[in-house]
Amino acid sequence: MAAPPAIPRRGLFIGGGWREPTLGRRIPVINPATEDTIGDIPAATAEDVELAVAAARSAFLLDGGSRWARASGATRAKYLNAIAAKIKEKISYLALLETVDSGKPKDEAVADMDDVAACFEYYAALAEALDGKQHAPISLPMEEFKTYVLKEPIGVVGLITPWNYPLLMATWKVAPALAAGCTAVLKPSELASLTCLELGAICEEIGLPSGVLNIITGLGPDAGAPIASHPHVDKIAFTGSTATGKTIMTAAAQMVKPVSLELGGKSPLVIFDDVADIDKAVEWAMFGCFFNGGQVCSATSRLLLHEKIAERFLDRLVEWAKNIKISDPLEEGCRLGSVISKGQYEKIKKFISTARSEGATILHGGDRPKNLGKGFFIEHTIITGVSTSMQIWREEVFGPVICVKVFKTESEAVELANDTHYGLAGGVISDDLERCERIAKVIHSGIVWINCSQPTLVQAPWGGNKRSGFGRELGEWGLENYLSVKQVTRYCKDELYGWYQRPSKL
Repeated sequence: MAAPPAIPRRGLFIGGGWREPTLGRRIPVINPATEDTIGDIPAATAEDVELAVAAARSAFLLDGGSRWARASGATRAKYLNAIAAKIKEKISYLALLETVDSGKPKDEAVADMDDVAACFEYYAALAEALDGKQHAPISLPMEEFKTYVLKEPIGVVGLITPWNYPLLMATWKVAPALAAGCTAVLKPSELASLTCLELGAICEEIGLPSGVLNIITGLGPDAGAPIASHPHVDKIAFTGSTATGKTIMTAAAQMVKPVSLELGGKSPLVIFDDVADIDKAVEWAMFGCFFNGGQVCSATSRLLLHEKIAERFLDRLVEWAKNIKISDPLEEGCRLGSVISKGQYEKIKKFISTARSEGATILHGGDRPKNLGKGFFIEHTIITGVSTSMQIWREEVFGPVICVKVFKTESEAVELANDTHYGLAGGVISDDLERCERIAKVIHSGIVWINCSQPTLVQAPWGGNKRSGFGRELGEWGLENYLSVKQVTRYCKDELYGWYQRPSKL
């Protein structure tokens, strides 16, 4: 088993350097797999947010923006590529840090760090390409005007990110924001901030201009809320719960501030009876809900099975589930670690007990693993006998819990799939690709997977509909999130425009 890493004591990363929080408070860091306190992080307050926003605003405006905001995309790309190179250099250390901070299996944390580096490289390339897209001409039906378009950074952006993929979710926002020329204040979740603070150390190491990226840690009401309501923050990008998203929207609305929100989900995975390879479908069903301990906003946690294969499918699902290794996340071969915190553990247990009391059947799991007496571990859980009125069907659990419902017809499957307030993702598994394409068109979500679940590609848009939020991250859409479009039009004729009559000469 890998040895736990040493936990560095960091301050807040503001203006290119480190400082202790104004009130001197710190928050203990708990390893969720052992329940041990392994370090602490700064507890920022509104006073610290003020300093961070001022540093970001100064960096944005420095020398008329020529140092960063209006520098060439190629200039910004060099810094993004340098960050990516450092991530690769430190990948083992960062993955271990992520593991002890969040409880996710080490193999998953390594994959996350690979994705972090790839995301910075991808947006470095888009930053460089942005130079060639400036002054794009607009075709007009008249000769007296010439028009072109400029894409400009929105300004200072507030980035508020969750604990389930701490550094990766931060990178989904930081990389495109910096590529666009914005400056930023990043506020990661207080439950898992260690790797985000290490990002500050990397930025210092590669010489990122002071104030371009500022990283503050702390509780949501103390550090997150002041960012959302700050008059000198020009945009908010948030990933987290729908309830918090509503609060952020309300704060931003007071200043008509743009927001992009990636919120909760209760995504369906529809599996039809024509699948020839049941095990292949079973593995995707498990990956869709048990990966990262089910702490995934897009988790396909509502499993819809055609009645002709339901019994056979569930038998195989249980057999596969028994084979998942639940252990200390630093152990080799671990495929299910702990959940993030005691609060989350208790919340998941409550969902399971409520499902049982409402009449559902716990087909597999539902308890603490017998071999793990400490840590916030809970077995991956399969629940059947679910009705659409049950809490487990309607509400996001954010844990390794999948609920199962059987359908008879394609139209019934679509109706059940769309029976949710959320609209982040959905999936369909069938050997009939025409059917898959039909289903993809009618599922009300921002993402649909065909014959798989959860592939996340930096080149493709990510985001939802309904109460799952709005706006898109990743791909070119992620960059557009942080750009404003400016029309520039020039009058080209030598003579007067001629709308008003020229005064007569005396």
